[in-house]
Amino acid sequence: MDTKLFTDRVVELQKLALESGIDISEELKTIKGKLTESSRVEAVWKRVELARHPMRPNAMEYIVRVFKNFTELRGDRAFGDDAAIIGGIAMLEGRPVTVIANQKGRTLKENIIRNYGMAHPEGYRKALRLARQAEKFKRPVITFIDTAGAYPGIGAEERGIGEAIARNLREFSRLAVPVICIIIGEGGSGGALGLCVGDKIYMLENAIYSVISPEGCASLLLRDSSRAKDAALMLRITSEDLLGFDLINGVIKEPDDGAHTDIDAVAQRIKTILIEDLEKLTKHRSDVLVRYRNQKIRKMGVWNEAG
Repeated sequence: MDTKLFTDRVVELQKLALESGIDISEELKTIKGKLTESSRVEAVWKRVELARHPMRPNAMEYIVRVFKNFTELRGDRAFGDDAAIIGGIAMLEGRPVTVIANQKGRTLKENIIRNYGMAHPEGYRKALRLARQAEKFKRPVITFIDTAGAYPGIGAEERGIGEAIARNLREFSRLAVPVICIIIGEGGSGGALGLCVGDKIYMLENAIYSVISPEGCASLLLRDSSRAKDAALMLRITSEDLLGFDLINGVIKEPDDGAHTDIDAVAQRIKTILIEDLEKLTKHRSDVLVRYRNQKIRKMGVWNEAG
């Protein structure tokens, strides 16, 4: 039922009960609770739809606006190049940086080439190669995350997708240079984590970050794939949820109708944050960066039941 129509019916019911002298306060409390939950479900699902919007800016659209002279580097030096992850060297206000990102396509043809941003093992190994190169030449690393998850195909499993992601988690936590991660769209499961270990982690306002997709959660835990909206609420996947859990450092504001309605403004906000954070992070010794990064990681998931 439409939320407004439902609210109108509740008002009519209140008026009828008042005229009849019937106490329905408990029933109304239950109804209002369900109405509030329904509103929350729709609000979260709107975020999911915006994160997946076909016109939502992809990583390269931000890269060309935030950085100058981006030079892409390809290949993992072991198997091949994975177009689902791009990376290279760029300049940020005169500072050389390494940029690594999940890259989705804009058209069907591009998405087939990019595999819809779902990387194979060679994509994560390319990312690690570029991160190690950045460490060697003392360049900060900036990652953009936008993937529904790593590609679960037979070939990817045979070439060690799990091992590639796990190695990235370990090695990114040890990098002796500043690492800043920004979730710009979907941050799905281990596929997102493979590029999302850093000193600072940000989310765009309408991005999502989750251990599993709402559809997958609904199928596995709720036994009903049609309840994806309910699963999205249960998963707590919005930027506000993640900020409340201290899993991210901040939320980057978007226009009300999504980043695609004013990409230049969103890109400028990203650029401002990167410049400010790098100015601070580059002043720390590498061992201090690594120590605090690992302390931050170890705090994730800690829960005080008594509290």
